[in-house]
Amino acid sequence: MAKSQQTFNKIEKEKKRLKKREIKEKKKAERKANAVKPTSLEDMLVYVDEFGQLTDTPPDPTKKKEEIDLESIDIYIPKKVAGEEDDAGFGNEGKVSFFDDSKGFGFIIDSKNQEKYFVHVSGLIDEIKENDKVSYELEKGMKGMNAVRVKKI
Repeated sequence: MAKSQQTFNKIEKEKKRLKKREIKEKKKAERKANAVKPTSLEDMLVYVDEFGQLTDTPPDPTKKKEEIDLESIDIYIPKKVAGEEDDAGFGNEGKVSFFDDSKGFGFIIDSKNQEKYFVHVSGLIDEIKENDKVSYELEKGMKGMNAVRVKKI
């Protein structure tokens, strides 16, 4: 006589699976029964209050702010005053802190703000070496500002 293929463990797992399915079905039926369906367009609308929060009440027309005259807003770039330096970095001066001729790059320390700027051999006008005083311009590079058009002083 052959033994049954279903073990006690298999039977218990099947019971648990069926119980979970029943619980899931009950929860689904409860959600369907308790679901609130919007009946009109007004129930589905959402408004934004003066603080930027979403609400279901329409805004109060008495709290409406006065309109801004668009013509009164001035948008311009101020003119450069004589003697004022540009932040883009034209005519900066500094000292070469490190330069590797074999690799073709180095760093310049600005004499005003003590910031380090990367310099590449392609941005040189004169040959430079460490501790040389140089003047340069700044350009935006991939990882920050780079010194270009570098020449000895």
